[in-house]
Amino acid sequence: MRRSLQVTPGSVSRLLRCGQGGRCRDCGNAIEWYHRTDQQPVRLHPHELPAAQVPEACRWHVSSGVAHPAGDGSNWCRLRHAVLCPARTMPPPPPELAGLRRSLAVRSRRLIDAGIFTPAPATSPESPASQTPVCRPARPIVQLLYVRYLAPRPVDEIQCVAQTRHRHRCTAPLLAAERPGGTWTLMPATAKSGQLALPSDVMAVYDLSRLPYAEQLRWRAQRCAQHAASSTAADLAVAAWEPFDPLRHHEHIHARLPAPVRRPGPGGRARHGDRL
Repeated sequence: MRRSLQVTPGSVSRLLRCGQGGRCRDCGNAIEWYHRTDQQPVRLHPHELPAAQVPEACRWHVSSGVAHPAGDGSNWCRLRHAVLCPARTMPPPPPELAGLRRSLAVRSRRLIDAGIFTPAPATSPESPASQTPVCRPARPIVQLLYVRYLAPRPVDEIQCVAQTRHRHRCTAPLLAAERPGGTWTLMPATAKSGQLALPSDVMAVYDLSRLPYAEQLRWRAQRCAQHAASSTAADLAVAAWEPFDPLRHHEHIHARLPAPVRRPGPGGRARHGDRL
């Protein structure tokens, strides 16, 4: 019988380092986060499936908390959520998985109807907003501590991972009015020798290298100013920085500077962040 990891009810930290549960931000269905052998995160369907019902090319298995893109020879396997996500239209799932994808689509509709999940609004081609293109990367490239990372969401929406006294995740953003922010700048986007050419010679990077060392550590730990000063607050989520690979993440490369970052000002009002 399969056993799942659990956190002791009296534990200070509520964080599981592998098999951490979450919800897909595109469709709202449950997922589990694991790391591959190259330390890259991957989203898996939370349940095991009979291997006979899953095409061999789509099978995954988890061993010692690490996800591997192949079957392990058993009668059960795991599956990437991207293959089943009903919010994705391309490429279509294999015929063997079409029924499971339809059930996830029905579940997404129920979550939307119940008000539990709100999908991102789609912009109509005829709308005025679409006629004036605005560059706002959904997953920006951030440089801190001389390393480039792919952020999980726009800079002004990156959330603290610390646990509050009520055992909930802190809702404070990393980009605060009372703290210095980074600067959008264009940096070379060169591939290594022998690799394929990149789609652009330069790319927009949110540069935090000029901030004090302690401030860069705060961003790397993904903690707000209050929880960065507290050593007793546990993490409720894994810091979502993904080491940037210019070839693996080429679709996130932008060749022009984004719009200014909106930063919270005094009294909850928003103000523009720094930009070149």
